[in-house]
Amino acid sequence: MASSAVEPKILTLLMVVQDGKVLLGYKKRGFGEGMWNGFGGKVEPGETPTEGALRELREEACIDATDATERGVVTFVYDDKPRPMQVHIFHASQFTGVPTETDEMRPAWFDLEAVPFDKMWPDDELWYPMFLAGKKFSGTFWFTNTTTIVRHELREVESLE
Repeated sequence: MASSAVEPKILTLLMVVQDGKVLLGYKKRGFGEGMWNGFGGKVEPGETPTEGALRELREEACIDATDATERGVVTFVYDDKPRPMQVHIFHASQFTGVPTETDEMRPAWFDLEAVPFDKMWPDDELWYPMFLAGKKFSGTFWFTNTTTIVRHELREVESLE
């Protein structure tokens, strides 16, 4: 019997954390416009999630991470979108270049104690503590009206395999 599950869209998200600060981007257009977020987007055909994360960081902030490591995989299910989004979440602390504003994102550094969660996706506040503590995690968030969490599952994992 064939499965009726819809294959998720594969996306990436990368945050640079350095010297007690996190580099976030203010989304100027598209999905998430008006919110602060890490840098990322769609994984292109033939790319791995790591390659996609590095490319998106370069395109959106004009920098190249040199030590990106995957910390989490989170699936987002929206009642108003046909496909779930599976997001591979990466951490980096080293990069080359200077964070520069692009057509899509305006980068800014935030103290880790002053992350603007009130201007971010509502799930961020739930998984950031694990991310910042260096833990690996996996989860699923179910949304209604794109920004309201109706249910979530989030857990620390040994491996993301």
